[in-house]
Amino acid sequence: MSEIRSGKRRNIRPGPDRGRVKAERRGRLSEYVAALYLLLKGYRIVAMRYRSRGGEVDIIARRGGLIALVEVKARRSAAQSVDAVGFSSQQRIRSAGDHWLSRQRDAAALSVRCDIVAIVPGRWPKHFMDAF
Repeated sequence: MSEIRSGKRRNIRPGPDRGRVKAERRGRLSEYVAALYLLLKGYRIVAMRYRSRGGEVDIIARRGGLIALVEVKARRSAAQSVDAVGFSSQQRIRSAGDHWLSRQRDAAALSVRCDIVAIVPGRWPKHFMDAF
C-alpha cells in the first residue's frame, strides 16, 4: 500500500495482526512447556524449531539411541491436537528431520520416531509416541 502526501510517496505497512501475534506467543509457550515435559521424561533437547527447506520440526529430542521428532499442538483436547497434524505437516516434519539427521555423525546408529505432544489447558501434556 502507498499513500501520497504533499507530493511524496510513502509506503504504509499494516501492523502485525494481534490475533496472529497472540497465537505465535501461545505456540512458543506450548513448545517450551513440551520441552520441559520431555526433559522430565529423560529426553535431551537437541534442537527447537529446526528449519530446513523441506519443513520444520518443533522439537528434536534424544534419549539414548532414539531421536524423537516432536510436533507440539495446543488445542482444547488431546484428540484435536492429534487431528491437527495432517499428512502435509507430517511430510514437512519428516523432511526436516531427515535433513537434521543427515548432518549427524552417528546417524546410522540412531532410530527415529515421530511424536506429538498435546498441550491442553489445565492438564499435563500428553505425549503420543510414534504418532505417525
